[in-house]
Amino acid sequence: MYKAYKFRIYPNTEQEIALAKSFGCCRWFWNYSLNLCQETYQSTGKGLTRGYIQGLLPGLKKEYEWLTDAYSQCLQVVALNLSQAYQNFFEKRAKLPRFKSKHGRQSISYPANVKFEEDYLKLPKIGLVYCVRHREFEGAIKTVTISKNPDGKYYASILVDDGKESPHPFSDGKAIGVDLGLTHFAITSNGSKYDNPKHFARHQRNLKRKQQKLSRKKKGSINRQKAKHRVAKVHSKISRCREDFLHKLSRKIVNENQVIAVENLNVKGMVRNHNLAKAISDCGWGMFCTMLKYKAEWEGKTYIEVDRFFPSSKTCNVCLNQVGSLPLDVRTWTCEHCKTIHDRDINAAINIRDEALRILSLGTSDTAYGGDVRPKGGRKSVLRQSPVK
Repeated sequence: MYKAYKFRIYPNTEQEIALAKSFGCCRWFWNYSLNLCQETYQSTGKGLTRGYIQGLLPGLKKEYEWLTDAYSQCLQVVALNLSQAYQNFFEKRAKLPRFKSKHGRQSISYPANVKFEEDYLKLPKIGLVYCVRHREFEGAIKTVTISKNPDGKYYASILVDDGKESPHPFSDGKAIGVDLGLTHFAITSNGSKYDNPKHFARHQRNLKRKQQKLSRKKKGSINRQKAKHRVAKVHSKISRCREDFLHKLSRKIVNENQVIAVENLNVKGMVRNHNLAKAISDCGWGMFCTMLKYKAEWEGKTYIEVDRFFPSSKTCNVCLNQVGSLPLDVRTWTCEHCKTIHDRDINAAINIRDEALRILSLGTSDTAYGGDVRPKGGRKSVLRQSPVK
């Protein structure tokens, strides 16, 4: 089973320069390869294989000697990542690959030859870099990605294979439904409500002041670079606070329950409401559901998503009577059939839990909703021609 760990690293001045050169070499090779793929596809209608792109490296290193500053396998990983990016695009999981900028987040990946030596991480062509190894892990290191955030901090993301098989999920045990909202971030079927910390709103005033100072600086000046760094530090603070909250809450829910049910929200469509877009983006619902999913898989527990069109808020969890409409400003309502008074969010969480248990009892969500066992489209088509194969 694969697991990822993220550690803070502290390179010295010489190592920062070496990392900057490696970042630049990998970024240049990505942009060069992407441009070549686009030109070849436009002129011939055919793509370039990953092996062909990797075969360009020896000639490019002779023409551009500074490419040798980067570890050779880091450059080869660039071709692999570009191939995967195109595959994600053609399978409609992502947009077209884009050119990378030297501004913002930078990263390189080491597929091999990285190891720990006490409190130091040994990287090829970089040396021993001090690493805050705040937790131990077991298993073989598969890949190590070194990244530099816009706030100037360096991190090492380590993918580890612990040699264990993923535990088979089972659904016998305590089940919980989770309804996500804005006033309360999460409402569970057992009646618990977790307030929305609103991290962006708490730091918005500080961010506004620093952005105003940045806008007054002359472009290209050192003072503008310093002001830009201060803005990036505020954004990083907001991001880290949000991740900390989501990690702690998701861990608590997974530890206490065997079946976790949430609603499959269309966040991309919801942010089109410009009155709520900022508040929805600040919540991090998608990241929270991702954390619930992989943590449940690690523990052998069941994570299930209920269809977003399931009327969880408008259905009485006692008698299953459904009301016609329920505006967002109505937080409590009374069932006309059984006269039960419902808290809108708790009722929705209970219905999400019950619907998830119904799906599990029928086997799959497709059969639960009355769909066909076999998809009408048949097998997935294989892409015959793409810019990178």
